[in-house]
Amino acid sequence: MEEYTLVVRKPCFGLPTACPSCLPVFFYLKFANVPFHLAYNLTYPDSDKIPYIESGEYVTYNNEKGGIIERLKEDHIADLDTELHSVPEWISTKAMISSWLADAIKYELWLGTDGSSAETIYYSDLPWPIGKILFLKQLHKVKQELGITKDNSEKIEEQTYKRASLAFGALSSRLEEQNFLFENRPSSLDALFLGQALITLQALPETSVLRSKLLEHENLVRYVDRLKTEFVDAGSSSSVPNYPSSAAPRRGPSNWSSKPKSKPKREKTKEEKSFKRRSKYFLVAQLVSVVLFVTLMARADDAEIELDDDEGYE
Repeated sequence: MEEYTLVVRKPCFGLPTACPSCLPVFFYLKFANVPFHLAYNLTYPDSDKIPYIESGEYVTYNNEKGGIIERLKEDHIADLDTELHSVPEWISTKAMISSWLADAIKYELWLGTDGSSAETIYYSDLPWPIGKILFLKQLHKVKQELGITKDNSEKIEEQTYKRASLAFGALSSRLEEQNFLFENRPSSLDALFLGQALITLQALPETSVLRSKLLEHENLVRYVDRLKTEFVDAGSSSSVPNYPSSAAPRRGPSNWSSKPKSKPKREKTKEEKSFKRRSKYFLVAQLVSVVLFVTLMARADDAEIELDDDEGYE
């Protein structure tokens, strides 16, 4: 079979990557027995192109329609969901995992905890001022995506945890003591949930509400531990993998322990050349966006103060 390179965010918290977008793709490829190496990209902490997969002239990015897993199915590389697409319960479970639990992970990483986990996953390799400001910028974006305002923050928090609790309960009842969620064989839902669950259990602090709700379901925890042992621990070692701290993607170690295999150079695609070229301007672009962001926020705050003053004279 052709060998692929999966480019993800760096390993941390005892996981090959703790990025919620990357880890499910890692497990999907593992479940599908697709041969691949891991490579790490730290150049674009907020890029929606990561993760991405490349092999020869083939490249597919996370921000393409449907995401990487759907592209792998469409391109006939790996489809674990054959005969499941039309099963009503499978469809509803996918929607629950992709929305309720995905939103809960996002909320907990950025808002429900002190944010240290998110900072470690995305920004810890950047200089402190840049990393901190980009963190605050992303925090503002997450609030917008989740529809959080000062008036509804408590309601959104309560709704998020309630939905997550219902989702964990439904998955626990669905799984019972089976090895996988549907037909006792791995599907994309197992990859999605396993990635989410491992990040919840290992990347979030012990005080996390979401983590405590998952721990209430012993069969889900056993399921996660078993698959982690089989697909992560079995291929890991005590050595820390080497990966680039910046610059364009390059070949990474297989299963985080062996040295990269040397391969003949190939002509890069237009997408890869463009992606690499952009890295030269990353810090400048980010600094400009940060300055604009801070300026706009400051103006918004001034406008609110002026409005409050005007109301006081009425």
